[in-house]
Amino acid sequence: MLQKLLPPEKWRLPVLLVLSILVGLVVFILYISKAHSYLSDKPETCTNCHIMAPQYATWNHSSHREVAHCNDCHVPHNNVFNKYYFKAKDGLRHATMFTLRMEPQVIFIHEAGKEVVHNNCIRCHQQQITDPKLASSVEAHTAHMQDRPCWECHREVPHGRVNSLSSVPNAKVPLPSSPVPDWLKTYIKNN
Repeated sequence: MLQKLLPPEKWRLPVLLVLSILVGLVVFILYISKAHSYLSDKPETCTNCHIMAPQYATWNHSSHREVAHCNDCHVPHNNVFNKYYFKAKDGLRHATMFTLRMEPQVIFIHEAGKEVVHNNCIRCHQQQITDPKLASSVEAHTAHMQDRPCWECHREVPHGRVNSLSSVPNAKVPLPSSPVPDWLKTYIKNN
């Protein structure tokens, strides 16, 4: 069986070279794109794409910083498979848009993401939502929970009023380190 899969003797070296080059390119692309970092829940991962710096900065200056990271709000938590499926699907969409330079000037959340964020607001704040004191203190709060997402009333949570660095001018955003090795930078500069 294995013999059928192997190329003829004279083709083995070229096939091995081509496969080695392809595997090397795939490993290099995974390394340079920091693909491994997307398996974590670190908020700094979101700044791998510089366009997310305002979202990171405004979240970092919010009350949610102490209790929730990006994935706590933006990824479903109903089961581990759905979580990583959603992360992969959304990440591939983001990577494609960023690679092809299709990112918009102003970032808006997509419908699937809106539903996930809304469900996570309810998941985390279930006790406050069902508190009878809150329901009686905010006019029609229970009714509004059914006909609109949470952020229509709670606009400044957790990214502030404006999703830009101008809303947090003193924000320090972790810039991703360059994946280019120092020896290559030196070589490029000298040539």
